[in-house]
Amino acid sequence: MRSILTAASAALLVFALAACSAPTRPEAPPADTPLLLISIDGFRASYFELGQTPNLERLAGDGVRAQWMTPSYPSLTFPNHYTLVTGLRPDHHGVIHNSMSDAAIGKFKVADRDAVGDTRWWSGGEPIWIGAQKAGLRSATLFWPGSEAPIHGLRPNRWRPFDAKVDENARVDEVLGWLGEPASTRPHVATLYFDALDHEGHDHGPNSPEAREAMVRIDAAIGRLLDGLAARDQLEHVNLIVVSDHGMAEVVPGHRIAVEDMVTPEQAVVTSVGQSIGIAPNPGFEAQVERRLLGAHAQYDCWRKSELPARWHYGTHPRVPPIVCQMHEGWDAIEGEKLRGATQVQTRGSHGFDPALPSMRAIFLARGPAFKRGATIPAFDNVDVYPLLARLIGIRPAKNDGDIAPLLPALRDPGRP
Repeated sequence: MRSILTAASAALLVFALAACSAPTRPEAPPADTPLLLISIDGFRASYFELGQTPNLERLAGDGVRAQWMTPSYPSLTFPNHYTLVTGLRPDHHGVIHNSMSDAAIGKFKVADRDAVGDTRWWSGGEPIWIGAQKAGLRSATLFWPGSEAPIHGLRPNRWRPFDAKVDENARVDEVLGWLGEPASTRPHVATLYFDALDHEGHDHGPNSPEAREAMVRIDAAIGRLLDGLAARDQLEHVNLIVVSDHGMAEVVPGHRIAVEDMVTPEQAVVTSVGQSIGIAPNPGFEAQVERRLLGAHAQYDCWRKSELPARWHYGTHPRVPPIVCQMHEGWDAIEGEKLRGATQVQTRGSHGFDPALPSMRAIFLARGPAFKRGATIPAFDNVDVYPLLARLIGIRPAKNDGDIAPLLPALRDPGRP
């Protein structure tokens, strides 16, 4: 009898160990309900109140809308897009800024195609499309920041290098093509990215006719997507989520300063400019730079990386430089050469300011079989989106900083594991 019990116990132990070491796999077959995550870069939450986005209003009316979504610090494009798909704060996934430095890799800028495609910048997180790949599910990404690099040795089944010349309708048509495929090849999770609103908001200001025209054009593309799905009787069989990465604030003429007026090149290396300014003192100048920068200033405030406001959850990653200066809302800091070479004659737009500001608030809208209809939920942090994505495609989420609890009221069946 003892030998039988011993054998049974050993079998149970082997089964338990196998379960612990097994790769992430779907908890429920999601093949009939694809997930499409859409980002409208720079869509400020207050834009939704302008009455110029009937298709987004239609989507929200048939589903769920959050009062707003709070971006992570810094409120910039690449850090927050990677946060949305990993559930990690920028300080944890390592994409800490649109411009950053790493002693072992070099410099990163969003315009540097080689850097954008370098896996080493992205290895600190596991985006949803990689989790899907590990679970044996298909994924497809269209221009999502981070999707151009192999991550943990994997890529989405389909991806494309970013090309701003591909217009909104062409992007929608490509995604409709993916979703229209047979279940055997159709992606379980896909992403779609629109950048025109952010571009026009930067160049002309968040309240400009140019920004509103871009907003209307993107909204029409969303309508094209909804109509295309409806024509194939798919609209009620796809979970759609629309988010933005951050909002946009006005920068009026005269509200720009030169970073060289903050600290000289002799004293420090400036690793990032704009709104969240990274500063690394040169050897021998540490005390001098701290005396010059730390504390409150007329247009900005500066901290040691270890003393940044706790609510920003920022400052522990090695890529964060020793001193971080945060511009006040509506102020930019740029290189003196650029400041002298381009006189600002009209209001522009910027983001990267304190994520708690109303101007930085992002949007969250969702509709589909998983979501309630006509519901509004309270504001939440954007790290909470990732656990929802994992649940919708039936995979165990990777380690993340999010909490699905704020989004459970959006679901028709919040009790389902």
